[in-house]
Amino acid sequence: MGIVELFLIAVGLSMDAFAVAVCKGLAMKKCTWTKAGIVGLYFGVFQAGMPLIGYVLGVQFKDFITSIDHWIAFILLGIIGFNMVRESREEECETASEALDVKTMIGLAVATSIDALAVGVTFAFLQAKIVPAVSFIGVTTFIISVAGVKIGNIFGAKYKSKAELAGGIILILIGSQNIVGAFGILGIIRIPFRCVFLEYLLYF
Repeated sequence: MGIVELFLIAVGLSMDAFAVAVCKGLAMKKCTWTKAGIVGLYFGVFQAGMPLIGYVLGVQFKDFITSIDHWIAFILLGIIGFNMVRESREEECETASEALDVKTMIGLAVATSIDALAVGVTFAFLQAKIVPAVSFIGVTTFIISVAGVKIGNIFGAKYKSKAELAGGIILILIGSQNIVGAFGILGIIRIPFRCVFLEYLLYF
């Protein structure tokens, strides 16, 4: 797995956290960098931890399903992606609360990172270097979540749905790329495929 694919997965996974962070920022009467950092820390840690757990679970079964691992990665990423696209239709923040207590934040962190558990399983099948991968995902989610809190506080929920839609499409396309690669034609489309990702992100 290359750095571009890893970056896109990290961004795609972090969109759920970004959406919730936007709602948090929207609910805050006074948004400080400390509050934004707390939100980012919770989301970043859990977003890094869940793929690690998924990877450990996936390694146990990797040898038994090597012949269909690309299909499993495609299905898991596709399900997560379609779910994010569906959730992007929800324009409003359902539970806009500025509470940052441990119970509230752990609940939100688990909810936004549970999809990453399945991605961790795909990492095992794709033989990704897990420590750098989860570290990259955690840091990316932290930065995007902090930005989300600030954006939500200033602009409201304007970018919430677009972020979830973009994240969902990214994960679906990455899953599709695994299938294409399995049939030996990945080299032909790898560069334009990456360009489509980057252009879509820049558009939003």
